[in-house]
Amino acid sequence: MPRKPKEIRWDRLRATVNPNSLKITSTVNMKSLPEGVLGQERAREALKFGMEMASLEYNIYLAGEPNTGLTYIAKNYLKRAAKDLKVPPDWCYVHNFEKPDSPRPIFMSAGMGKKLQRDIDELVKSLASKIPQVFDSDDYRAKEAEVKQVFERNKKRIIEELSQRAKGKGFILQFSQVGMMIIPATKTGEPMSQEELSTLSEKDKNDLRKRGDDLQVEMNEAIKMIRREEESFEKKRSRLDNEIAHYVVGTVIEHLRDKYENEEDALKYMDEVKEDIFKNIEDFKKKPEDQPHGPIPIPMPMPTQEQTFKRYKVNVFIDNSDTKGAPVIIESNPNYLNLFGSVERVAVFGALVTDFTMIKPGALHKANGGYLIIKVLDLLRYGFPYEALKRALRDGEIKIEDPSEFFGLFSTKTIKPGPIPLDVKVVFTGSNYLYQLLYIYDEAFPELFKVKAHLDNQMDANVTNFRRVGAAMGQFCRDSDLKHLDATGVAKLAEYSMELTGDRKKLSLEIGHLADVVKEAEYYANMDKEELINREYVAKAIKSRKRRRSLIEERVKEYVKRDILWVETDGYKVGQVNGLAVLSSGDHTFGKPNRITATVYLGKSGVTDIEREAKLGGSLHTKGVMILSSYIRENFGQDKTISLAASLAFEQSYGMVEGDSASAAELFALISALSEKPIFQGLAVTGSVSQKGEIQPIGGVSQKIEGFFDICNHKGLTGSQGVVIPDKNVANLMLKDEVVEAVKEKKFHIYPISTIGEGLEILIGMRAGKKTAKGVYPKGTLYNLVDERLKKMEKLVKEKEKEAAKGNNEEESLSCPECGK
Repeated sequence: MPRKPKEIRWDRLRATVNPNSLKITSTVNMKSLPEGVLGQERAREALKFGMEMASLEYNIYLAGEPNTGLTYIAKNYLKRAAKDLKVPPDWCYVHNFEKPDSPRPIFMSAGMGKKLQRDIDELVKSLASKIPQVFDSDDYRAKEAEVKQVFERNKKRIIEELSQRAKGKGFILQFSQVGMMIIPATKTGEPMSQEELSTLSEKDKNDLRKRGDDLQVEMNEAIKMIRREEESFEKKRSRLDNEIAHYVVGTVIEHLRDKYENEEDALKYMDEVKEDIFKNIEDFKKKPEDQPHGPIPIPMPMPTQEQTFKRYKVNVFIDNSDTKGAPVIIESNPNYLNLFGSVERVAVFGALVTDFTMIKPGALHKANGGYLIIKVLDLLRYGFPYEALKRALRDGEIKIEDPSEFFGLFSTKTIKPGPIPLDVKVVFTGSNYLYQLLYIYDEAFPELFKVKAHLDNQMDANVTNFRRVGAAMGQFCRDSDLKHLDATGVAKLAEYSMELTGDRKKLSLEIGHLADVVKEAEYYANMDKEELINREYVAKAIKSRKRRRSLIEERVKEYVKRDILWVETDGYKVGQVNGLAVLSSGDHTFGKPNRITATVYLGKSGVTDIEREAKLGGSLHTKGVMILSSYIRENFGQDKTISLAASLAFEQSYGMVEGDSASAAELFALISALSEKPIFQGLAVTGSVSQKGEIQPIGGVSQKIEGFFDICNHKGLTGSQGVVIPDKNVANLMLKDEVVEAVKEKKFHIYPISTIGEGLEILIGMRAGKKTAKGVYPKGTLYNLVDERLKKMEKLVKEKEKEAAKGNNEEESLSCPECGK
């Protein structure tokens, strides 16, 4: 008689969390986690180490599975740690007076960039108003007139002296648009006509020509003297202008210099501005030109004076005036322009023009002096920004370039901003698979990302960690401005966290899933106008999420209920057992029962896996079939040759079968077929088997049990139905309340087993049997029936072989010795 099977008590089918054990009323007053992350010691250590290493090579890669909150963990921890660090400087771009097409970056203490921009704008505006007034004043006009009078007096004296010498030599001095010229004169002092010149003798002409040449030399000397007087005048007037400009400009700038005495770059820039204003003082002496106004705005070129003054503007590139501590930047769209900045352009009369005021920063500039977080998969989608980022980290500077220049393609005429020194820690977040690919195939990656933290996706389930889950969700609620959870809500969320891991001793660290449940639970709390999210709303959110994603599951169950997909839940069948599988539709997994059948016939081909032959079986499933074949040979092939031909199949399976979790069920079906003893169809089986007949744990045990329970519940619970599972999977059970209640009322049963023998006793109702000292199985046991069947099959096979051999010999004796016919 079979032994009474061991059955799992209903109170071990699901872990529950007692809200009172949490010792909280709600998450409202729960303190945030001091380390800023939930159960991720590796992440905390890696981030701390990476932050403390000054070298740009010690960047960080956080590896983990989706929904573990990689980016959230990095942001949360870095922001907490960075708030106590030094605020980085402001960066500004200014006009390069020596190389106008290469704007120069300058840096100042945080908050000083805006002030410099405002002060320079006010300076230029003030000078544009004051300088014309000063140069239009009576005092300036008097001084300028005095200088000019001296020049005019000296010029007049030189001309009069030249004119007297010309008269003495028979010439008169005349002025025209071309300049001065000497003309022969009559005795009366009138210009000599052409007719009068022609009447002169040859001797008089030569004499006149000689006197004209001498006078021309004197006139040239006089012109040089006049030019020297003009130069002297311009110098004196320029000196006068500079004295006035120095007085006006110097007074204002010196006042600013006192304000920026600790800003070296700002002081240097002010000196450059002052020198350029002196060189271009004429631009400031002009009064602003009036813009034409009309009913229709017409695009006009920028006025010359405004264009001139624009070069004195300050482009506040990075403003850290409101930054607290070091910046922590998350770039969710890491294309080239978003990372490295750009030079914008504006269309003017059909042409694209730009200047240094149109230089815009990228994420690297904003994170400079702090931390930049990037999802590595998003970065790799764009390709070349990854290469540019590595170059920036190697060179220690950020260059703003046109993407076409990065590829070495043609480029248009534009400005080339000077590079800015780079002092940033880059934090990549992504899967461990991507990390391995980059580490192996990109030789620069290990050099630049020396710090790796592989994040876990679960932690131990205990009261301390239940409270930590509550604290983490409380922090999330504060950050997202959501309602908080009460103690029952935290307890239900902790139970759901255990469901996600499939292990009652572990909590899930997939923060994304938990956060989504809290958001949805708040929706239901708002509908009832409740202040806190309790257990009821969390449970409703979980149920709603599952229902929205379970269309495929419902359709499969519908086909089973309508017997389109054939699953039996009562009666006995030889060589047939209900196996359990897990199907996944991406964001939803569910259990589905499958009929597994085995047939046995004479032959030596062994066990044939029909799924493999049809190319619908994966390598792991094939391995499981090979293992159960080894089990048959070890237990029944010690005293005979196994002469067996058998086939195994998943009935009504039209997709790929993978995994070894059905190997135990396949072995049960095969032994049933060999022993010709039926299996009770009200039971389903899951578990993998070793060569020694041990039942090994599998995944998705809760979903598998629930899937078979739903079918039995629909067809009617008889009180004898249930599921056989590996004993080592008991700790993974997190079954829904409906299943727990049915087990409690003895309407459904869950049997844990450790060996194939235990499972056979439950499924067939006979003891499997163990070999005696003589190496045989006791009569009346299941294995004895299998052994006897295999012996009969061996005998039949040998008889068939002898008959076949005898027939071949007879054919040979009847053949012609010469031709073989």
